[in-house]
Amino acid sequence: MAFLISEHKFIFTNMQQKEFWSERWEKGDTGWDAGAPTTPLAEYINTLDDHQLNILIPGCGSGYEAELLWTRGFKNVWVIDLAEIPLKQFKQRNPDFPQEQLICGDFFNLDKTFDLVLEQTFYCAIPPSMRDQYVAKMAEIIVPGGKLTGLLFNFPLTEEGPPFGGSEEEYRKRFAPFSN
Repeated sequence: MAFLISEHKFIFTNMQQKEFWSERWEKGDTGWDAGAPTTPLAEYINTLDDHQLNILIPGCGSGYEAELLWTRGFKNVWVIDLAEIPLKQFKQRNPDFPQEQLICGDFFNLDKTFDLVLEQTFYCAIPPSMRDQYVAKMAEIIVPGGKLTGLLFNFPLTEEGPPFGGSEEEYRKRFAPFSN
């Protein structure tokens, strides 16, 4: 019975997350949206030359980095977000982007592997209680020799969020068991 309660609580947490993010998009309360690819990720994308990479952007929001990759000839780009609105907006801007590569769903239920995951502060948007699960999921979906690259916030961890913050020390400690 305790297992079922725990499982139910996890499902409820994900449902709450979906409702939270969907409501923010519906109200246009998207202060985190930079309106374009962030400079550090755009600069990183500009260094990529293997157009066959399978790339994921979790918690993609408006998906500006995915759009940049797509327009630069990367055709194995996948995005996932809990909220449907940003995915619809992305598709309107990129009508040729394959629908099956736009996933409206829970990152933690993803059943695919990738050569590269671009992290655009998704880690800091999930509740801190889910961070170990995030790290384990990354270890599961990134192929051997693959990479997790991206932006993470560097401010004190807080229970008030999102974003919830974090530090380089925390990131290194959590990811150390999975680092090469």
